[in-house]
Amino acid sequence: MTSTASGPLAGLTVIEMAGLGPTPFCGMMLGDMGAEVIRIERTGPSDLGIEFPSQFDLRNRNKKSVALDLKSADGKAALTRLIVAADALLEGFRPGVMEKLGIGPEDCWTLRPSLVYARATGWGQDGPLAKIAGHDINYIALVGALDMIGPAEGPPSVPLNLLGDYGGGAMYMAFGVVCALLEARRSGKGQIVDAAMMDGVNSLLAVFHGFRQAGLQHPRGENVLDGGAPYYRCYATSDGGWMAVGAIEEKFYATLIELLELDPATLPAQNNRDGWPTLQDRFAERFRSRSRAEWQTVFDGTDACVSPVLSLMDAESHPHVTARAMFVTEGDLKHPRPAPRLSLTPGAVRSNAPVRGQDTENVLRKNGFNEEEIARLTQTPSAA
Repeated sequence: MTSTASGPLAGLTVIEMAGLGPTPFCGMMLGDMGAEVIRIERTGPSDLGIEFPSQFDLRNRNKKSVALDLKSADGKAALTRLIVAADALLEGFRPGVMEKLGIGPEDCWTLRPSLVYARATGWGQDGPLAKIAGHDINYIALVGALDMIGPAEGPPSVPLNLLGDYGGGAMYMAFGVVCALLEARRSGKGQIVDAAMMDGVNSLLAVFHGFRQAGLQHPRGENVLDGGAPYYRCYATSDGGWMAVGAIEEKFYATLIELLELDPATLPAQNNRDGWPTLQDRFAERFRSRSRAEWQTVFDGTDACVSPVLSLMDAESHPHVTARAMFVTEGDLKHPRPAPRLSLTPGAVRSNAPVRGQDTENVLRKNGFNEEEIARLTQTPSAA
């Protein structure tokens, strides 16, 4: 389904330096909302994390791909000409890499004073670890988030790379870019957006730092929100499935007990921590007595705050997911619908991920490059 909706960021041009984690996801978010995102890629293969066929990298939807050899004078000069017409630049390299290429913030501001220069890293632009390699798991470990996730026994559970790369990285980066763009419209001055995943995840932990200072944060696996509470965790069903229980409030908990067909008079009080092991055992016994589908029938449409734990494939066909049209099709690929939903200028999926370099000639031509320059820039380089 190709949409003609322009989106709230229509008219903005964003240069995205191809990289890992937060940067492409941030570019996707901005592109979904209408910005023209020009992804600058190497002219040859690169070691950018987990490789898979480019057409399935949904983060690169709504983008144009330009392949440039930035080790060459021509390639670097071409990028600077594109920057002149851009509103924002996204990069996710280690501190100092862009400066060595001669396209750091100060270099770019001589070309475009209002340019928003967004930098995504794990550790930030300064500090003793700033230039050290790392991944999502390392950043969330050092800021205290990883230690809080998982059961009491054994190692912490790894929450995919949703928390660092995307939650604390890309989304804070996108928020920073939009904030800085608003300021640039007022003042005409661009600024650096230092989107460190550590900073973003630390910000996400604000509530838990409050709990800690109030003396309410317990070791991992002993808290309400980390699976310690019997009414906020997952339980196995008879067919090997799982049900997610989130009945925190007293009225929702009462509904849970009723639908589990348990007698509250025989149970410890909901928030009696000494009774939590008993409650967990009783709940586990009940959930093991039926299949996931059977329990779903019991809890659907109730306020017990109980849901089936679905696979990605199963989730696509859940009635609520389909009713909200949470997936859109572009060509032969299915995409999660852009979020959040705006009532006047909604985001849209306008194109699938491009093949590396497929838009080089068109983008260069649109930006005033003549045919001789385009031919020189698109010839096979001697070294990528």
